Order: sequence, then structure tokens, then C-alpha cells
Amino acid sequence: MKLGIAGMGRMGANMARRLKNGGHDVCVFDIAPEKTETMVKEGFEGCGSPEELVKKLDSPRIIWVMLPAGNVTGNTISRLKGLLEKGDIIIEGGNSYYKDDIKRAEELSKSGIEYVDAGVSGGIWGLKNGYAIMAGGKKEVFGRIEPLIKTLAPENGYMYCGSHGAGHFVKMIHNGIEYAIMEAYGEGFGILKASEYGKDISLEKVAGMWNAGSVVKSWLLELLEGAFKKDSNLENIQGYVGDSGEARWTVKQAVDTGVAADVIAASLFKRFNSRQKDVFADKVAAALRNEFGGHAVAKQGEDARSDSQGAGEAKHAEGAE
Repeated sequence: MKLGIAGMGRMGANMARRLKNGGHDVCVFDIAPEKTETMVKEGFEGCGSPEELVKKLDSPRIIWVMLPAGNVTGNTISRLKGLLEKGDIIIEGGNSYYKDDIKRAEELSKSGIEYVDAGVSGGIWGLKNGYAIMAGGKKEVFGRIEPLIKTLAPENGYMYCGSHGAGHFVKMIHNGIEYAIMEAYGEGFGILKASEYGKDISLEKVAGMWNAGSVVKSWLLELLEGAFKKDSNLENIQGYVGDSGEARWTVKQAVDTGVAADVIAASLFKRFNSRQKDVFADKVAAALRNEFGGHAVAKQGEDARSDSQGAGEAKHAEGAE
């Protein structure tokens, strides 16, 4: 099949490569000319604009938008709407909010343009291992693009999830679960490292041993083993953890539907904390402990650990708290 892909970032470029390797004809475009040029050197047909991308495709056209969620994706789809014709298909593969998909599908349908939301997971390893793909939209339209998705995914690694928005909804929940798993691994290895055995235990070997047959084995744990192999104590990595939005939407969905999601919510808030140098809420708690119990308060630049580790904390706990 022939298609165009808009967005040659880490995911989009490797998806284009996997499709090309699978025998599909891929035209590529990126707002950064150098990214397009890199793909051209690999044998892809490059385009300098969305207009050129549309012109190089035969009707009915298929364009996969692989851009960051938000205005960039929205603006690109709006631009494509003015260029495409009835029966053409836009596949949106970023991490968009599923309610935005519903609105976009309704708007595009007025021009007879079909829309599929495709949640994509696989990261930078997708080129080799394949991408898990969760698709939403009209079932007959999904059937038209299924050969593309089948090429991108590993065996049994894709599914039609339902009407517009369903694909990104399933991907949203997937990412919420991912946040919680990552946080659990982080806390567990943090406890191991801080223990009296921490200096003697190889965290890399623990991860590898668990992945050999433990109930907590996973691909994420394999990746963590690789990270420990590169840097055994992660000394060269800052503990700043970003978030791309899906867990926020997952927690909101949990609230809206009255479903308890304690662990996912906690993992999201932990990421917020990782991005703050000196959390104000912690200052409030420290000030209150000092006010009602006379507990020591560390000033800026002082080492506060003497009052917050092991037996020291236990002794203070016997007081006002």
C-alpha cells in the first residue's frame, strides 16, 4: 500500500522504516527539512510540505499523522482537511485525548474524510520488535488500513477497539498502568539500594534474575536492567520525570466514572514532585512539625537527613506526632 506519514520524529521515522521494510510505499514529510532529508537518503520519497505530500498520493489517500498531541497535531489535521478529498483517510497516531478524536472525526466527516485514532506503543524499539496498535473509528475504514497496521505490529499485537476515540482511550489506560508499574519498580529498587545490603547487591543482577522467571518480570524490567548496566547507580541521570498527559486523563476518567485508581494517581503525583526542587507542601509540613512538636527545621543549604532517616525519625515519632 502507499501512504504518507507526517512527522519524522523517533516514532514516525521508525514506523516509516518498518512499513518500507514490509513492502509498503511511504512518502514522508516533517516540518524540519533535515529530518525529511535524512529519510530521503535512506530511499524514501520526501515532501517539503503537506500540499506536496497530498499531491504525491493517489486517491483514496492515506496519511498517518505522527506528531505530538495538542496544537501541532490539531493544526496539521486542519491543514490536511483543506487538501484532502472525500474517501481519503487520516490516521492520528499521537497520544491525543480521545474526546478530541471524536470532535475531529465529526468535523472531517462533513467533508467526507475518514478518521482513525491509533494509539501506538513500542517506543524506539518498535522498528525491531513491532508496535502495539489500538485503533478506533469505523470498522470498515479500519479494514482498509489493516494491512499497514499488521505490518507495524508484532503477531497478535494490534486490535480494533471500537468507534472514534476508542483507540486512544485504550492507549490512555495503557499509559496510566505504565506509570504505576514504573513507579513500583522505582520504589522497590530504591529500598534495595538504601538498605544495609545495598552496597553489595547488584541492582542489574537483581533485575536480570527477576526477569528470568519471577512474577514481576516484564519488558520494562529488561530495559531497567540495561539502564543499570550502563550506569549501576544511575548517577548520571537526573530524577526529573516528565509526563505526556495520558495518566492525567486516566485519573480524570477514574474520577468521572467513580473508579478508584489510587496507585495510578499516586504515580502521577510522584512525577509532579520530581519536577520541583523544593516542594512548598513539604515546607508547610516541616514548619508545622516545628510549631507543634519543636522538631528541628533544616534551613536552606543545610543537611536535613539526620532528622529523617531510620531511628532518628522513629524517635521523633514518639513525640507529638
